Parts: sequence; structure tokens; C-alpha cells
Amino acid sequence: MFGPDPKTALLLANPHARQVQQKLPKALLQLQILGLEIIQESVQDPDEFPPLIRSYRDRVDLIIVGGGDGTLNRVVEGLVGTDLPLGILPLGTANDLARTLGIPLSLPEACQTIAVGHRHRIDLGWVNGKHFFNVASLGLSVNITRKLTRDAKRRWGIFADLITAVNVILTRRPFKAEIGFEGRWKRVKTLQIAIGNGRFYGGGMRIAHDATIDDRRLDLYSLEIQHWWQIFTVLLALWTGRHRRDLGTRTLSGTEFEVVTAKPYPINTDGEITAHTPARFRVIPKAIEVIVPRKKESTRKKR
Repeated sequence: MFGPDPKTALLLANPHARQVQQKLPKALLQLQILGLEIIQESVQDPDEFPPLIRSYRDRVDLIIVGGGDGTLNRVVEGLVGTDLPLGILPLGTANDLARTLGIPLSLPEACQTIAVGHRHRIDLGWVNGKHFFNVASLGLSVNITRKLTRDAKRRWGIFADLITAVNVILTRRPFKAEIGFEGRWKRVKTLQIAIGNGRFYGGGMRIAHDATIDDRRLDLYSLEIQHWWQIFTVLLALWTGRHRRDLGTRTLSGTEFEVVTAKPYPINTDGEITAHTPARFRVIPKAIEVIVPRKKESTRKKR
């Protein structure tokens, strides 16, 4: 991947995450055995990640992040424009970006991927000046984020998002919004609008069954349930990514979208609330490099 000489990596992790505290020391040792020189910075506030990455731009060969999608969301702004590749140690609950990229969830295998894997350029999503990897959404997802406790994550693991989603769907009322797409506007009454860049989000749910993170497009869905029984078909669609308008889900694909609401609605990007409506979304093609297994040299699908 990098050549015969040992390379230097800046390792960043969320020190408060339980899995990081338990598993990071072994991963650090394995990375060193595999020939990487590791610089580990102690950062208490994840908001310090972007400026720290930029300060190391000319001193390291890659950035390694230990954590889940929320931690990666805090790192992305620092990576843009640096040309530093990203290696991922999947130490979160869902690890949706790792799943999308085919990175092993086994820590020893993930370390091996970082050491001998392949550099691959991926797209990023963008909303109101904020970049994201997986998905940006408003409506249900924000309520799920607010209700999803650490205790629920520890008890239910990757199923915590789905269990919380079911509870929220059964209690939330739809809101009105306007979606702008290719010069046209559509008024909708919806429970959630989600705009995805990758494939997986929310612990394994799918934005679209054929989405990839390097297809230069965004995939939008809007949950417009008309009858109570459609809750079940929508839940199935969220898990498989196979949405149908007649069963309660509107879908669109493109490079740019706008969403307007009567009052500002918070927007969740990769599990973190980072923006509000009115919002403009767009895809940024080939924005950064990530390190993926060699067998995954291209995740691109022909369309």
C-alpha cells in the first residue's frame, strides 16, 4: 500500500467509549508489530480532531480512527483537503461506514487491512457546509438519536437503533416539508427524510439496496405512511433498502437536493445533530481516500 519503508500514522479515538478503553491497546500493539509507527494524541473533546489532523498534515502518512460512526463524523472535516488516507478501527456499536467499505469488524483483521490494504477514493455527502459519510436525515432519526441511550446500546448492540426506531415510529406524527430536485419542488407529509451517501446506516439499515459510497450520487427517501399497516412494510424497506412508493416510501436519486420546512428542523449526520433546515445537500465525488481490503479494490457498480 505505502511502499517498503515504515510509515507514520496519527491515531485518534474517543477516550470515553467503552470499546476503545478495552480494545485499543491491543490494536495499537498489533499496528506496531505490522510495521506502523504510531503517534497517539490524547484528546478529550472530539471537536479538537479536525484542527489536530490539519496540524499533522505534513508529519504523518495516514490517519487511523478508532471508534464508531459518530467519532468518524467528528474527524471528516479534518480529512477533507489533506490527502491523508483514513484507516478505520471499528470500535463503535453499528460501524456502518466499515460495513459499507467491507472493512472487517474483527479488530485484528481491521489492523491487517490498515497495514496492507488498498487506498480507495470515496464520495462524501455535504449539507449546509457539513460533510458526512453515511446519511443525513431529519424527522424520526433525530428523535431516535435523542432517545438512544448508552445503556440501550450496551444492552441491545446493533439492534438498539431498530428497537428505538419502532418505538418512535409508533408515537411520532408526520411533518410537512418541500423537497427540491432538478428544478422542481414536491410538497410532502412525512415522518422522515433521509439523504444517503453510503449504503448502511443505523446499525445495518440501508438507504438503497444498490447504493455504494463511490457512485457519485445521493439517494433520498421520504417516509409517507398513509395507513397503520404500512409501518411494517416501511420497517422491512429500511432494513433491505428496497423501497416502494405504494407501500409508504418515496425515493429519489441525484447529485443535489434541497429540503425546506416551515420551522427549522434539526438534521442528523452520521448520528450527530449538526445542521438545520432549510438545507441544501450535495455529493462531493472522490473527496477522500480510505484504506480498504485488497479484495474490495472497487466498490463501484455499473449503472
